[in-house]
Order: sequence, then structure tokens, then C-alpha cells
Amino acid sequence: MPSRWTMTAPGAPMQCESFSIASVPDDHVVVEVAGCGVCHTDLGYYYDGVRTNHPLPLALGHEISGVVTQAGAAAQGWLGRAVIVPAVIPCGTCKDCQAGRGTICRFQKMPGNDIQGGFGSHILVPAQGLCPVDTDRLAARGLQLADVSIVADALTTPYQAAVQAGIAPGDLVIVNGVGGVGGYAAQVAAALGATVVAIDVVPEKLDAIARNGAALALNARELDARALKSAIGDFAKERGIEGQRVIMECSGTARGQESAFGLLTHGATLCVVGFTMDKVQIRLSNLMAFHARALGNWGCVPELYPAALDLVLDGRIDLKPFIEQRPLSTINEVFHAVHAGEMRRRAILVPDA
Repeated sequence: MPSRWTMTAPGAPMQCESFSIASVPDDHVVVEVAGCGVCHTDLGYYYDGVRTNHPLPLALGHEISGVVTQAGAAAQGWLGRAVIVPAVIPCGTCKDCQAGRGTICRFQKMPGNDIQGGFGSHILVPAQGLCPVDTDRLAARGLQLADVSIVADALTTPYQAAVQAGIAPGDLVIVNGVGGVGGYAAQVAAALGATVVAIDVVPEKLDAIARNGAALALNARELDARALKSAIGDFAKERGIEGQRVIMECSGTARGQESAFGLLTHGATLCVVGFTMDKVQIRLSNLMAFHARALGNWGCVPELYPAALDLVLDGRIDLKPFIEQRPLSTINEVFHAVHAGEMRRRAILVPDA
């Protein structure tokens, strides 16, 4: 019988429960979960009291990969296929979806928020937007299906931000916060031909991304705001970088967001990718004075998933140094470790055999 680990109250130990799927709607599928990544957003629900749209008890988890084992009448073509489930599933039919703005679809479903999530053995989801995974190409890269679960948010979210900002060869991209999503933001920008500057406060994270896409790594604990901006300017001048400057704020902290805003310069683009409930104090007039722009980014539209996955399957983005599989039964210990900053890699919870 299918099972899942549910949150009954913020901070309370998650419990394993069995459940049944009485029927599968015509446009839905059941995915047998291969792996589900632990995201900063999950920690927000569990530790910080961020409210979920679905009442508790609720299984969290929105970075999901697996195999379709059941399908409704209109989704039979998905049976037996390896897939990635979008972290945000638009309805596909409303005016926003039809206009290509699926991330603001008012009827979207987010596993682990609007519906039961992926921290379980199986999940029932709409078939809309599923991303097929070529398991032969996956194996050729030495990857398991569970490994690409994190494509559903950690990779596709910064990928959409990069596409939205128009990152191209010759650009300078500054990634602020290179743990989790930020590490993939740096790899995405480098894969698109940009020169990447990485900023963080954890030396191990800076060392890792310096080996995987960043041309310059700066520790924000060692440089104040003015010194950071000066170091980046000197680096760009030495390299002769004349393309646009893009700042990808991925720290998800108030201090990080203020720091990222302070890096704005003439014609720059600020991409807000990380999330925090904390308020920040910024001088908004800097956008006007620098004729700069700030772009928000919520998830990623499903139509961009195949191209993002291709970056992995083509070898332009390396997942292995940044992920770590753990048994799903250790979910409470893993959440604690991630929250305490004890894990340097993104945890992927794999259902126990």
C-alpha cells in the first residue's frame, strides 16, 4: 500500500502513514516516487510557520522524479514513463497559461503545498506539464532517476530566471548565495556562456562552485559591500567583459537581498530567486538612477523543463557534486541537518525498499 510522511504541525516529527488511491481522474497520473529533494521552501513550511494552502496533515516535497504506474483515461500515454513532476503545475487552460504566464496561473497546483507532496512512495498529480526523462541518456551520465528530482526546482527555477533575464555569452552574472538553488544558477549561467562571479559566506560552497562554473569566488564575510562591488568591477575590467550585468539573488536572506541590491549598476538586471519572510531596507530609487530592472521569479513553466534537463543530460551541468541521497525513513533527521546547516549537498530522499 502507498505510504507518505506527513507534517501534522510545524516542527512536530513527521509521521509515516499509509493511504489509498481509490481512483485516478482522467487527466491525472500516479507516479511511483524515485526521489524527492529537500528544498528551502519545505523548511519554511516546517520550521517557520509559512502556511500551506492544503490543510495539515500534509506530505511536503515538490522536487519529484519517478515512474508513472497508473494513468487516467486521458493520460494513458504516460504509463510506464520516467518523469519529472513540475514543482508548480499550471492548469494549462486559463488565460494566463494560454499567454505563456503559467507561473501566475491562479489554478496552479504545487505538490507539498496545494496537494499532497512527494515525500512518500507514490503521488497523484495532474498529467499537465510532466517532463519525460530519457533513461538511456541518464544512465550514460552515471545518474539515477532519483538524482534528477532536483531539476524540478533547484535547477529549473534559476534556469527560468536566466531565460527571463536574457543571459547570453559575454554577460557577467553575479550569483549571490551558491548553496542549493544558487549553485545551479551559477552552472546555468556558465552553460549559457556568461562569466560567473559567485558570492557566499561558506568557503566549502565557494570552493565547490569554483570547480563547477564560477570564474571568481568571493567570500562576503571577508569583504564589505563596497569592497565586493569594487572587486567585481576590477574583475570585469580585467576580463574585458562588456555584456550586460545580471545579479541573481539566491541566498533567500534579508542581508543577502540587501547586498544583492547594492551590487546594481548601470543597466543591470536583478533576479530575485531566493525567498525570505524577512523585510529588507533598500533605496528603490537605485533602479531609476541606474536604469536597472528587478525581476521576480516564481518556479518555472513546464515548457522550459526539457531544455533545463538537457543541460544535465548533455553534461553542461553536473549534479553529482551537489546532491546526496538519503533514505526517506530518515526524513526527520535530514530536515534537522539541513535546517542546522550541517549538509553541504542537497538532500534527496529516496523511498525505502
